[in-house]
Amino acid sequence: MYRKHFGLTRHPFAKDLAPEDLFVSAAGRELEVRLGHLLDLRGIGLVTGEVGSGKTTACRKITAGLHTGLYRLFYVPLTTGNVMDLYKSIAWEMGLPTERSLASLYRCIRAEVTRLCLEAKLRPILIVDEAQHLRSDVLENLRLLANYEMDSHNRLCLLLVGQAELRRRLTMAVHEALSQRVVVRYHLAGLVRDELPAYLVHLLRLAGTELPLFEPAATEAVFQATSGLPRKVNSLAHHALMAAALAKAKAVTAEHVQAALPEVS
Repeated sequence: MYRKHFGLTRHPFAKDLAPEDLFVSAAGRELEVRLGHLLDLRGIGLVTGEVGSGKTTACRKITAGLHTGLYRLFYVPLTTGNVMDLYKSIAWEMGLPTERSLASLYRCIRAEVTRLCLEAKLRPILIVDEAQHLRSDVLENLRLLANYEMDSHNRLCLLLVGQAELRRRLTMAVHEALSQRVVVRYHLAGLVRDELPAYLVHLLRLAGTELPLFEPAATEAVFQATSGLPRKVNSLAHHALMAAALAKAKAVTAEHVQAALPEVS
């Protein structure tokens, strides 16, 4: 209902933004540099963050800009099963037949990675999302999958994306071998206070308005309630706009943000 009230052409806080329209924070720029280093090394990377910090979104923006003639991206979001389940998911992503034995799947995936590197001259990248749910044996098998020629060559770039719990798990002795192979680590925090006004303006501009629909006090109230975590910001800003529209206000005030809090808590 607030689209009509504020003259918006779309919902400003929807999740379906094109990669080129995503807001680039300072943390996002640093992550881009680090992942570029990871791609050069073709090693194992770790990106963590709190729930709603934008980990997957930031990785999506960065990988969307990769040259398709140089890289081949494989994305696996389902990671709650056993080793066989994970290998099947990777095989499906690669367009490979899903063999019935673990050893056969392992060989097929390794052979495809080798083919991509040596014949197609492509750099394969495997992103495993929500990796905090991975069982210990699955994490170990991912490490083995990334080993080539007794560690003398890195052919598969592996990126593990997950919540902060994953970072803590890799400090455990059982995962020491994997932890030693991680060449890039980055913990993605939320937007800093000074970035939030620009973030809101950016999304509102994409939705068709240049008007400052959030008063400074409202922006501060959003930050205080969300700690700058983009998913929480989006939800609270959406409901605050609804509260302002119901009150027939021209802009969102701190009172509208307070009224919207029960909708997102």
